Amino acid sequence: MSEHPNSTDSIAVWQHAINQAIHSIEWPAHPAPLYRPIQYTLEHGGKRLRPMLCLLGADVLGGSMADAMPAALAVELFHNFTLLHDDIMDNAPLRRGRPTVFSAHGANSAILSGDAMMIAAYAQLQAYEGVRLAQLFSVLNRTADEVCAGQQFDMDMEGRERVDTAEYMRMIRLKTAVLLGASLQMGAITAGASASAQKSLYDFGVLAGLAFQIQDDVLDVYGNPDSFGKKAGGDIDSGKNSYLRVRAMEEADAATREALLQWYAAPPGPLRIREVKKIFDHLGVHQLAIDHMNALLQEAQASLLATSGANKTSIDRLWDFSQTLVKRSI
Repeated sequence: MSEHPNSTDSIAVWQHAINQAIHSIEWPAHPAPLYRPIQYTLEHGGKRLRPMLCLLGADVLGGSMADAMPAALAVELFHNFTLLHDDIMDNAPLRRGRPTVFSAHGANSAILSGDAMMIAAYAQLQAYEGVRLAQLFSVLNRTADEVCAGQQFDMDMEGRERVDTAEYMRMIRLKTAVLLGASLQMGAITAGASASAQKSLYDFGVLAGLAFQIQDDVLDVYGNPDSFGKKAGGDIDSGKNSYLRVRAMEEADAATREALLQWYAAPPGPLRIREVKKIFDHLGVHQLAIDHMNALLQEAQASLLATSGANKTSIDRLWDFSQTLVKRSI
């Protein structure tokens, strides 16, 4: 397998390599209740977005898939560890269409298996030495702390009638976007990249991650459920402070704001979703979200193009990959 594929299916090739590497991790057989939930969680790991970004970050700076793979596994294990604990806090019965570890085995199992997965993430970094090890360890530690802060900010927003845009953007930056930036930066570190090149890729990942989350909020209301894979209006039904709700509360006059709050206080269901969406349409928050997303993507592209020592073909591949994630069909 080429470490620098230039065919249109290179992303699929790398995703296959990531899946192979994940499934080749040897977990102890005992105690089974500790390790089986980890294997269960990793069997259906979604898009493998974060490890893919790690490999692409290395590729942009001339690194190899083999050198970057342990770091890629570290970010994937860390991400899945956070999901196990998030499901407890969210009381979530399903993830990726399957029962969560929390719902199937209880909170204690999800906590302990999540802890073991986090330890395994750090163990992957033992493949590196010297400066690379120190830099990787520092980035993962910093990011772990930020993700925890983002989760806390998200919980603090639950049930609040008003959240301003700056608060919301801070929350999604910490909860979601910084791990995408860190994935790219860690890939760059494995390639021996300069501090400036690392920062350019990190900034690109954070900005693209913010755009990705805004688009996710838009798709929840305006997307095709068949292609998006989620129930339409789920954020409205759950009363979530999404980007659309936050902007609507800021754009609305007093009467419209009161109507919006009354509908969010109404029983969940199709009527609530329909009426809230009407208010969103009236206020134009759909377009405001798209405009903000596009502005973030322009910033992200500028940061990516400023990456010193980057390979142009690899830059194009990373940009194309980010576009397939953010510019999903509505």
